[in-house]
Amino acid sequence: MKNTLISILFVFIFNLSSAQKLKKEFQNVVITFVDCIKNKNTEKLITLISFPLKREYPLAEIKDENEFIKRYDEIFDHSLTNEISKSNLNKDWSAVGWRGLMLKNGILWLDYEGKLIAVNYQSDIERIKRIKLIETDRKSIHKSLMKFKKPISILETKKFRIRIDQLENGFYRYASWSINSKMNEKPDLIIKKGKMIPEGSGGNHRFEFNNGNYRYVCSINIIGKNETPPASLILYKKEKEILTQYAKIVRK
Repeated sequence: MKNTLISILFVFIFNLSSAQKLKKEFQNVVITFVDCIKNKNTEKLITLISFPLKREYPLAEIKDENEFIKRYDEIFDHSLTNEISKSNLNKDWSAVGWRGLMLKNGILWLDYEGKLIAVNYQSDIERIKRIKLIETDRKSIHKSLMKFKKPISILETKKFRIRIDQLENGFYRYASWSINSKMNEKPDLIIKKGKMIPEGSGGNHRFEFNNGNYRYVCSINIIGKNETPPASLILYKKEKEILTQYAKIVRK
């Protein structure tokens, strides 16, 4: 579909054989959500959102009900609204294991209680806003990092600040600083030619960067249990794990 997100944070790879037709109880959940979109019932809809609702970096996530109302039309434009409103309950919606209820190929996800947990679509308004944010971001970082195709994520562990960008050649770049440093300072470490590896069908993925005998792995958890950290940094030396730190995903 036109303008669907291409960011790793929102691109899901699905095993369609695991998708199942909806049980009656889940059909009712979907019908309630679709009805809210059809009628633009935002008063009801805000009770069906699992906040924060993530947007493609560097777009800010939607933190609460008030922000959702302000940005509603940015997300649910005519195209997405039409896609949801005209969706076929039996053909377009499916239950995907523990991950939840999926519209088509993952354009939108609900949990089994009917809460909206992900919108993997980007309207023209968001796309233009994101382009402007990327250029502002490019000017705010150290000169050694200014050449990139698009920013992917910023992670913070208790010791490190990590920035991941996709380069024009398709590889990913790892840059890190001590946690008290700023990104307009020279990074302590830069590793290029990294790769992204999907993990399962729920959107979780990891980035791997090799630097001599060391391998840096940044895992991003899109969907997980309550105790699952948003991200983590794992450092290997000759395949032996020597460091693990949980990380938060920073959006500015």
